[in-house]
Amino acid sequence: QMSAEDKLAQVGNTVFFDFDSAELSAVSINTLDRQAAFLNVNPALIIIVEGHADERGTREYNLALGDRRAVAVRDYLLAKGLNAARIRTVSYGKERPAVVGSNEDAWAKNRRAATVLN
Repeated sequence: QMSAEDKLAQVGNTVFFDFDSAELSAVSINTLDRQAAFLNVNPALIIIVEGHADERGTREYNLALGDRRAVAVRDYLLAKGLNAARIRTVSYGKERPAVVGSNEDAWAKNRRAATVLN
């Protein structure tokens, strides 16, 4: 039996962003559509959308960018029928990289919004 966290990871719990952007890509929208479907059939689950940025830029700038990314995901999920009381957002800016490194590959993996269960 898979946990709810494992099921969320299976449908896709992370979306990625272009440099200096909070725009959802077509790939991100596909992932969020699967997330929304999963969350709509599991109404007891409450989520936190974590916004992240790569290491370039100031701490303040990246916190604001991470917030815009988390809010973009939240707003998309709300438009898909999720109750606002079930979604919280937080920005970690560049403080919690998924991948350590100072190259395009690492930066691309760190420009993300991750959906986690609360």
